[in-house]
Amino acid sequence: MYDQIAANKRKTWFLIILVAGLIIGLSALYSYIQGIDPASMIIVGTIIASVHALISYFLADKVALASSGAKAIKKQDSPELWRLVENLCIASGQPVPAIYIIQDESPNAFATGRDPEHASIAFTTGILNILDKQELEGVIAHELSHVKNYDIRVMTIVVVLVGAIMLLADIMLHTMHFGRRDERGNSAAILAIVGLVLAILSPLFAQLLKLAISRNREYLADASGALLTRYPEGLAQALEKISLAARPMQKANHATSHLFIANPFGGERNRRSSLSSMFSTHPPIDERIRRLRDMGI
Repeated sequence: MYDQIAANKRKTWFLIILVAGLIIGLSALYSYIQGIDPASMIIVGTIIASVHALISYFLADKVALASSGAKAIKKQDSPELWRLVENLCIASGQPVPAIYIIQDESPNAFATGRDPEHASIAFTTGILNILDKQELEGVIAHELSHVKNYDIRVMTIVVVLVGAIMLLADIMLHTMHFGRRDERGNSAAILAIVGLVLAILSPLFAQLLKLAISRNREYLADASGALLTRYPEGLAQALEKISLAARPMQKANHATSHLFIANPFGGERNRRSSLSSMFSTHPPIDERIRRLRDMGI
């Protein structure tokens, strides 16, 4: 478990450095293709990358919460939920995160933040209405495991990474000039083609990056949550109820979909094709349930 936490910390910095390098590199390539002074474009790219890294680290959780319509609550607003979260935090030896409620009948939940000391956990009204105490404990333990394993930092930053890469791709696609002829001969045209290919493929790479991270994190959080409650059946039953009552969330969006315990667009359990599974933000819910019931705690 400690190795996993350390790996997630390294992965966070790797992702930030990767996107910073991508922004600077594409800025340099774009300037060369367009005949702009590379030095000035690299400076601009470096500034954008630096601002992006700071936003990713300090503000991405607030963006995720705001985009989902989550509202912070106090202990008196939902004492039973608050007590369950507190008890599990004591058992796992971690700080109590800020607790949010999303007014949405779709059953779902997610955790976000950059570390356990700056974490938040959000629940829809739908999930609070359909789960009993043991099932809700399983969901809370799952989300607290994301916090303790530092999954929240990695997955929250991915929200901003995907947005930045897609924005870059859109700028390149809409402002590139092809067929330029200058002293470089065909080199500008060749680089323009390379830039076009990168601009088209960048959103796909970003999506695959998000999917690879989120699916593995869900399996780990399921297992860690079951170990925390010592009752994997609680989370298994919760996932069954969530899948049966699944419906699209009112403010579902692709940038934050990987944060949730279940696909916020609904219908995850019915997607059987290999292609849809490949591009899903979550592993098959039936497989998650099977693994939980095979744990034998």
